[in-house]
Amino acid sequence: MKFTHSPQAIIAIPVVNSDKSFPIHRIYCVGRNYEEHAKEMGYTGREAPFFFLKPTDSLIYVPNGSTGELPYPSLTQNFHHEIELVVAIGVGGKNIKAQDAENHIFGYAVGLDMTRRDLQNDMKKQGRPWDIGKSFDHSSPMGPILEKQSVQNLTQARIFLSVNGQDRQSSHINKLIWNIHETIEHLSSAWALKAGDLIFTGTPEGVNAVVKGDLMHGFVEGIGSIDLKVI
Repeated sequence: MKFTHSPQAIIAIPVVNSDKSFPIHRIYCVGRNYEEHAKEMGYTGREAPFFFLKPTDSLIYVPNGSTGELPYPSLTQNFHHEIELVVAIGVGGKNIKAQDAENHIFGYAVGLDMTRRDLQNDMKKQGRPWDIGKSFDHSSPMGPILEKQSVQNLTQARIFLSVNGQDRQSSHINKLIWNIHETIEHLSSAWALKAGDLIFTGTPEGVNAVVKGDLMHGFVEGIGSIDLKVI
């Protein structure tokens, strides 16, 4: 077969303690999935879950023990961090029940849903899609994937992010409004999930802006950490 141009290379994230990598199919994100974050964004209560997608080539892989470089994006003056637990789907399916969702999970990682907040807010006011605020180049940094059998007490895990050594975001995974299994049930009712899908499960309160030169350090307890410098 001849192509009009070179096809995109496979985008894959290394698996911890393995010589294998996890090829990415799609990136799904859950909006406002911690109550306190929902409140700081002007919302209250346990609203129905909603989702948006990011392009796979928005990923920046940051190996454990290294500091990644995150380019400050164009068009924004309000570039926000959102630390998240990422779920990697190993077995696809449609209309997956919450009680069966564990069978579809391959592993977990630490990620950031970086956001051009001013552009997102402007689109919200106009009632337009907010892809420009969420789905831009380099907007999805993440670390390696840890297979689920190596993870213990995930629901009790702390999720945290600091900027230049100052605490910004701190919560626990058990404060998710829609837990991981419920999220997979809702998501798989709208899309047929595939092996290789990533789910960014939502961010806790404390989102705020970063500027060039800032150093972010985030982690999910028992999963891993991520370090990024804004350039």
